Amino acid sequence: MLEKMEEFDQEKVIEEFEALTKDAERVQRETLKKILEENESAEYLQSLGLNGRTDIESFRACVPLVTHQDLESYIQRIVDGDSSPILTGKPITTISLSSGTTQGKPKFIPFNDELMENTLQIYRTSFAFRNREFPLGNGRALQFFYSSKQFKTKGGLAAGTATTNVFRNSMFKKAMKAIQSISCSPDEVIFGSDFHQSLYCHLLCGLIFRDEVQFISSTFAHSIIFAFSSFEQVWEELCNDIRTGVLSSRINVPSTRTAMSKLLKPNPELADLIYKKCSSLSNWYGLIPELLPNAKYIYGIMTGSMEPYLKKLRHYAGGLPLLSADYGASEGWIGANVNPKLPPELATYAVLPNIGYFEFIPLGENIEDRDHNNMESSFLHMEPKPVGLTEVKLGEEYEVIVTNFAGLYRYRLGDVVKVIGFHNSTPEIKFVCRRNLLLTINIDKNTEKDLQLSVEEAGKLLSEEKLEVVDFSSHVDLSTDPGHYVIFWEISGEASQEVLKECCNCLDKSFVDAGYVSSRKVNSIGALELRVVRRGTFQKILDHYLGLGSAVSQFKTPRCVGPTNNLVLQILCANVVKSYFSTAF
Repeated sequence: MLEKMEEFDQEKVIEEFEALTKDAERVQRETLKKILEENESAEYLQSLGLNGRTDIESFRACVPLVTHQDLESYIQRIVDGDSSPILTGKPITTISLSSGTTQGKPKFIPFNDELMENTLQIYRTSFAFRNREFPLGNGRALQFFYSSKQFKTKGGLAAGTATTNVFRNSMFKKAMKAIQSISCSPDEVIFGSDFHQSLYCHLLCGLIFRDEVQFISSTFAHSIIFAFSSFEQVWEELCNDIRTGVLSSRINVPSTRTAMSKLLKPNPELADLIYKKCSSLSNWYGLIPELLPNAKYIYGIMTGSMEPYLKKLRHYAGGLPLLSADYGASEGWIGANVNPKLPPELATYAVLPNIGYFEFIPLGENIEDRDHNNMESSFLHMEPKPVGLTEVKLGEEYEVIVTNFAGLYRYRLGDVVKVIGFHNSTPEIKFVCRRNLLLTINIDKNTEKDLQLSVEEAGKLLSEEKLEVVDFSSHVDLSTDPGHYVIFWEISGEASQEVLKECCNCLDKSFVDAGYVSSRKVNSIGALELRVVRRGTFQKILDHYLGLGSAVSQFKTPRCVGPTNNLVLQILCANVVKSYFSTAF
């Protein structure tokens, strides 16, 4: 029997959000004042000569824009146990690790109670809007959550991935209960030490509670697809467990096995029903609603680097709505999805003006033009001045700058967003790409989004052969002269040589950046190379990150593998089975 839900006042949460966003500029001033007053004693702020001033003008004049690299020495002292006020007034007791998929190694980021409260505020806000459109009954959620271990740093601080720090926080479970998100799976599965065993148990719990499951979620869409593609391999074993009431011998983590054995009772009728449903599916289309008949939607981050997985997710989802989760990073949250009915490709996020102080660097033509004369641009430093949250313009693109409650001041997040509209006076933004994930050799500039569009275009040629791109990445190969782009593809089956040659040419032609096209025409960039890798290669990359201590729930396939990510490049190169060079130019 489920415990009685804690009271969640949906309309009150929506009213609070409406009030906050009515005068976002005032809320932003107050939020910055609060951050600076709470951290006035911090060594970092003191060294910049703010002298207790908390107004926006003084803050912008005294505090420089920074990247993680600029703060590394301060954060390292905190990690090593220096408890003096370095970046914050109160000592930091927890450290978050970023996923590490961008730079090849995780970054240390301060985490505190204020960031936890921001997380819960985002969860409550988006749930209120989501539940208004897709009301949930009493039931459970099939959540593919995985928490990696927290460990102690040299200085005795608790450290773990951002998702781990959230899942392990005592406030998390209470909040989940309040917003009708009680997991099917016991804690021993979520916090289990073996990801593959936890995944199997999540699937088993979903089947045991199939009639109670109201929605399916994970941090990222990738984890949901990974779960159901694993289901295709183990469904008969799962049916056997349910039929006999005996857990598969593949589960050997003692705490996980004990917890699951308490849930599992022999149920031949359920086993037969699932067996029948799976046997009757055509190519697993509509698998999720067949297994979980009362599910209302599928929920997770589906934008940015997750967009390429939407086609496969829709295949499993049948007609179930896909709802994109909120927008944030390991460094903190930015916006909530308050328009849940929009498809993920159009998802926008309303910035919450009280969870941090936000600035935006206008990109305009600037991102295209700035590096054409590198010496001059760095000498003159032509970058436009950042603007405030309520000064952004509709239709423009910006780089996000965050000042949060955990010691990051004017921190360049590296994300590019586009202003799609406004909710009252706060902008609704769409994630465009990571600014630093650029494929570039000379004057060419291609972002993750450009790569994604190119792969989508070439992927259409495969779909005519009833094949699809399972996953992809890229690399700039400068070992050749001239340098050239390398695209790695894992494909769902065997494609003919003719089709792959066509795909290779299509990839090359689909990069429409003027700098790239003109460089290809004069051969200052060499022919694009398509390298097909064997099945399971991207699984090896996931396993590599798990081995480094990453959490699956935070994993994002690295879309551009740079020199700092040498081990991933080695995995890709060691698994190449076919290679093609473009003849498009």
